Amino acid sequence: MPVYSIRGVDVDFPFDAYDCQITYMDRVIESLQQGKNALLESPTGTGKTLCLLCASLAWRRTFGEFLRGGRGGGRGGGSQQPHYGTQQPHYGSQQSGDPLSQQEHSGYPVSQEQHSGYPVIIYASRTHSQLRQVIKELKATSYRPKMAVLGSREQMCVHNEVSKLRGRAQNNACHFLCKKRWCQHNNNVSEFMKNKPDFGSKPFDIEDLVNIGKGKSNGPCPYYISRELSKSVDILFAPYNYLIDPGNRRSLNSIPWDNAVLIFDEAHNLESICADAASFDLHPNNLAACVAEAHECIKLCSAKRSTENSADKQFDPENYAILKALLMALEKKIGELVIESKELGCTKAGSYIYDFLSELNITSDTSKKLIETIDCASLLLEEGNSAETGPGAQAKATVCRLESIRDILDIIFRGGGQDHAKYYRQTSGDALKVLGKSSRTLSWWCFNPGLAMQEFLKLGVRSIILTSGTLSPLDSLAMELNLEFPVRLENPHVISPDQIWVGVVPVGPSGQALNSSYRTRETIQYKQELGSAIVNFARIVPDGLLVFFPSYSMMDKCVEFWKNRNHSNSASENTIWQRICKHKQPVIEPRQSSNFPSAIEDYAAKLRDSSTSGAIFFAVCRGKVSEGLDFADRAGRAVIVTGMPFATPTDPKVRLKREYLDKLGTSSKNTKTLTGNEWYVQQAARAVNQAVGRVIRHRHDYGAIIYCDERFAQPHYQSQMSYWLRPYIKCYSRYGEVVQGLTRFFRDKATSDPLKLKQTDCNDCIEPVANKCIPEENLSDLAANPQNECPQITLSVNSTMKSNFMKLAQITPANRSTLATKHNSSSTSQLFSEDQLSRDTKVVDMTDDVAIHGHLKVHTFKSLGLKKAKLLDRSKDAVGLDDVSSKLPQNIESGALARYQGEGSTPQSKKSTIEKACGKNEGICEKSEGQESNSGTSFLKLAREKLSGAEYREFVKFMKALKLKTMHIKDSLEEIAKLFSSPGRLPLLEGFRVFVPKNHLPLYEQLVRKYSVCTT
Repeated sequence: MPVYSIRGVDVDFPFDAYDCQITYMDRVIESLQQGKNALLESPTGTGKTLCLLCASLAWRRTFGEFLRGGRGGGRGGGSQQPHYGTQQPHYGSQQSGDPLSQQEHSGYPVSQEQHSGYPVIIYASRTHSQLRQVIKELKATSYRPKMAVLGSREQMCVHNEVSKLRGRAQNNACHFLCKKRWCQHNNNVSEFMKNKPDFGSKPFDIEDLVNIGKGKSNGPCPYYISRELSKSVDILFAPYNYLIDPGNRRSLNSIPWDNAVLIFDEAHNLESICADAASFDLHPNNLAACVAEAHECIKLCSAKRSTENSADKQFDPENYAILKALLMALEKKIGELVIESKELGCTKAGSYIYDFLSELNITSDTSKKLIETIDCASLLLEEGNSAETGPGAQAKATVCRLESIRDILDIIFRGGGQDHAKYYRQTSGDALKVLGKSSRTLSWWCFNPGLAMQEFLKLGVRSIILTSGTLSPLDSLAMELNLEFPVRLENPHVISPDQIWVGVVPVGPSGQALNSSYRTRETIQYKQELGSAIVNFARIVPDGLLVFFPSYSMMDKCVEFWKNRNHSNSASENTIWQRICKHKQPVIEPRQSSNFPSAIEDYAAKLRDSSTSGAIFFAVCRGKVSEGLDFADRAGRAVIVTGMPFATPTDPKVRLKREYLDKLGTSSKNTKTLTGNEWYVQQAARAVNQAVGRVIRHRHDYGAIIYCDERFAQPHYQSQMSYWLRPYIKCYSRYGEVVQGLTRFFRDKATSDPLKLKQTDCNDCIEPVANKCIPEENLSDLAANPQNECPQITLSVNSTMKSNFMKLAQITPANRSTLATKHNSSSTSQLFSEDQLSRDTKVVDMTDDVAIHGHLKVHTFKSLGLKKAKLLDRSKDAVGLDDVSSKLPQNIESGALARYQGEGSTPQSKKSTIEKACGKNEGICEKSEGQESNSGTSFLKLAREKLSGAEYREFVKFMKALKLKTMHIKDSLEEIAKLFSSPGRLPLLEGFRVFVPKNHLPLYEQLVRKYSVCTT
């Protein structure tokens, strides 16, 4: 297992890392070391999660061993001393106080509540299923930190009756039973924690905790085990809402926030989640239920006082009578609001809410009394509804709607001030009619997602890392969240250019324009042309085909039209729908979530059916298919996007958001503000990027992305696409060219080397379905069907992972540098014996460039044209820059230059030098060893002649930045071009293009044209 030295931190990585993975880990460590926030975009299939875990845990280990008997730390057992680098522990959050009093207060072992003074990593993702996948990735590493995973009672409760409840009813029932000590599962937590002090030192997920609780009669409660573990951990896994929601965040009072690092994975929806968490909608039926609960509290208090003669203020019915009166007055006042129009509703500035509530005597001061009363009401209702509940009795369901009023008051009067109101708009509109009377919803919407993120700054967190496969454009996301993100990255993909086909199709088979805007999408011509285009694509694309529409209504209208009509120019008597079904069996994404699992099962079954050439899934951008599902290999060979999924412009929230941003832009002195229209377009672009990300899921996957809308040809829209995708986009003017190109692409892939198809991606394991109710069978398992192509080895979501992972020596992982199955290749297994592979550890030093930093035993590995880092024998000390700078042979620099062409090397003998590092390997390299070496040597000789000593050192520095991606590729190339722009250096300017990666050649050509004028 190689160890990469990145910014002084030794990072254990399970596989030989790609350059983009090295760059990603470099940015993570930069963010953590410097305490800066980071925006990191890396496509699906590049091992993002694995890189994130390895880099962050390696950084954490520089402070000291992991908690709880540091075995299993980053070096496979923790026997070695930690590497401290230049960092010092951050002790600002050490817990003080009497540990005995803490033990008496909690009832659990003291050690579980003590903080180490080391940083805590909090890893958040959107769903529990995504966290499950992250923990699976953790198991694949050698790191064994003390960990905990948080979840709701809905996922963790094992009580026979309480587990059947949902929402607040479940929470209230649990509180009541625990308070009475009637839940044996909770009672057994203390004993479990005492007997298992090392629990959490091995990776586990929620299912493992639940199995412990169900393992024997009255097993310990999984929910409270996770809460106890979270008090002292190295890394804590939690869903977003545990961090963003103020109430949930308050419950994590044992977290040392000023010594914590926050990582938000799959953060492409974070801005909307933050805005929703800071907003509320008070629906009329909810308000009516609150009035009823207040009335119930009055009755319960009266009964309690008459039977117990209690003078406790908690049982004073007058408090609840006041609460009821206020709620009824609020209901009446909302109904009296003047609605300007049915479309616009009644919209006011955010600060109007305070005037509105002050008329009811609800202010910042009185709200505290109201919140106290509601808290008492919640407890009173728990006791009242559970009065007959005892050990073994059935827990009654109770939903305390009054708690929603408490949440609303918290949002409005947060911090006791009104400054945040400027980010809000108050609106009210007709919700529904009851007995002929209109009832209204009161809404207070937050349009500054950064408001929720600002809370983390107040808590003093060390750094915040946001990462996803689709964060672009980064500038707008940073502006939306109102945070500084000094560390940024838009990573390329690990795939080769021949693995993806991306085309913009502006016209259909008849030459009619394809444009799904509101002006044309309802026309017969558009629906006919789109349908005929999809018929052809269904014929050309093998196996699974995904078709994404902008909305459900658009999808329904097109499908209905295709079922009843054919194209006017078609000689076939069949409808468009029948022609599609001739090639692929259709599945349509249902609107109801409850029907979604059956749709997935249907699609999987139709893919396995050999009577047709596959299946076609009609889905919607922003729907369930577009986010969280893995259509790897045969499950998704192509994606068709039929248009830009713009939100309805007349939707009140969309309209007010655009108005808010436009007003902010005119009033702000800062020129870098997001306009309403820019936000509107970028939201649609992110939805498209999410949809197209369903296809290329791992290193050896391949597929096509087809944009069936002429608007995608516009540079403005293409600039919104994911960074890794842009170099591959080709705009076609004629439909026939599209058919020819797509046919050629899949024909070439079908006849490609079958050994290549057998490779599996162990680096970025197949992601599970986001919805936990989806069947465990992963769609990528369908790749094993031998009907149309060679079987593929996959790591599925189930137990296949365990057996396959034990056989990694027989399987070439996604990022292995060579294909061991080829007889003419020199692989890792050929260089070292099997025993050596299990014993020896290689250190890859990313601190110094190969052209500057030498070593006696240097090997570079070839990986399908991708650049590799040098490997250093861990048993030897690294040779410093000062030790070798005077002895640098020129051929070392030429060998380093050659690698920028994408040519790697495999060492052939102990006498191999870096000069031969770009030798022929696996038939991939286009030039021979001599040609490459001579080319690099000649260029460097010319560079030495033309450049001064200082300029030459600058050139080497920029070459290093180009290799390690410590600078943006555009900046590196521009700086090099500037060096070559002086008179007489035209040969250098033009000659350097052979060392530029192919996907960046267009950029360099622009620089050549720009600076060639200066050289003449």
